Amino acid sequence: MNHNASLPVPPRRPRRRTLQIVLFGLAVLGVVGGLFVVRGPLLMAGPMCMAGRWDRCLGTFNGVVLMVVVAVPVAVLVAWVLAWRRRAAGVAGAWRMSLAEVGMVHGTVPLVWLTLMPGAGAGVVPARVSLVPLRDLATMGTLGIVGNLLIFAALGFFAPMRFAALASVPRILALGAGCSVLVETAQYVLRLDRVSSVDDVLVNATGAVLAALASRRWWRAADVARPALVPVG
Repeated sequence: MNHNASLPVPPRRPRRRTLQIVLFGLAVLGVVGGLFVVRGPLLMAGPMCMAGRWDRCLGTFNGVVLMVVVAVPVAVLVAWVLAWRRRAAGVAGAWRMSLAEVGMVHGTVPLVWLTLMPGAGAGVVPARVSLVPLRDLATMGTLGIVGNLLIFAALGFFAPMRFAALASVPRILALGAGCSVLVETAQYVLRLDRVSSVDDVLVNATGAVLAALASRRWWRAADVARPALVPVG
């Protein structure tokens, strides 16, 4: 009888618990920091939304920011329900998967919405395109560059945590660039009085990659929960 047969090593539950605590702490810090930064726009948009003027609420930067903040409790509830259902079904990494899914949607859709808001000359002025790399970068300004870096940051941060097929820098770069090209194409086709620029694509993709690198230590978090086999001696 072979006494050196492979035996399963019990999963490292403390490490999984630490991951959950870290993700929750980052989410709380992000919400608190975001509220502090956008407290001015929230105070300005609040009366419009409370009065039911949805054109002013969802059609302005301040209104969209307010909707993002208001939707935070809903996003947390959805993540909890998804995680609860997955844990009940015995799915490994239930919290990680659920937070990643909700984070991708909640952190990306509002920014894309802002990017697709029509300008004052939408439908009137001709569509414009800029295909010379780095020509528009100098005119973006600090706020423009930061905004473009953030558009697909949530997607880059959470996508490789949720989908193993995307857990590599080149694939996240391709994902960010592809999504950005779709947005720029929509701006051009819909004539939204915006310039469809290759620099926007470059900065958007860079933001996705930087965010992905920030979450890289958690890309393979699901592997920790899988039983490992001890080599046969």
